[in-house]
Amino acid sequence: MIEFENPANASAEFRLALDSLRSATVREELLLEQIDAPSKLATHAIAFSANVDADTNDVASDAGTGRFVLLWEPNEPEAWNSRFRVICFAKSPLETNIGADEQISDVAWAWLTEALANRSASNTAAAGTATRIISSGYGSLSGQSDHAELEIRASWSPTNTDAAAHLEAWQDLVCIMSGFPNLPAGVTAIGLNQNR
Repeated sequence: MIEFENPANASAEFRLALDSLRSATVREELLLEQIDAPSKLATHAIAFSANVDADTNDVASDAGTGRFVLLWEPNEPEAWNSRFRVICFAKSPLETNIGADEQISDVAWAWLTEALANRSASNTAAAGTATRIISSGYGSLSGQSDHAELEIRASWSPTNTDAAAHLEAWQDLVCIMSGFPNLPAGVTAIGLNQNR
């Protein structure tokens, strides 16, 4: 069970979504915590961060990170097509040859849409970007090898109060981007090497 404080004066519908969030499963690969939500985007908001737990996963300490924000606005914004909106961010390093592949952005967006579908996270009005970044060092950093990152910034509108499904789908995305298999809880991949 996820523990967090309800925002002050939350509406009944937003409280239902919060109750759902409390029952969400937290992936064992991640450290999930509530963070300050943006105060000017909507009447009610709650936010979480997730980072791959390097201490228990034998991966690089910068393996993967993300942010998840659930917004609620009583007067359904036209662009949302719902009173709810999720805004999320996920980022992970990539092997440079994978980051150079132009199709990885399409693959990353497919990971998100599949994660939402796999968790039955009913939604509408999805939008976002998938960005590949390849960095090369120069000057005093010329000794660094090239490195790549993949970043997704996305938003979508939940069509009901089952916010747990959306939080779980976002966690799946962070894990997939960080090289973890998308397996059901309690199932372990045989011979998986997660070292990068």
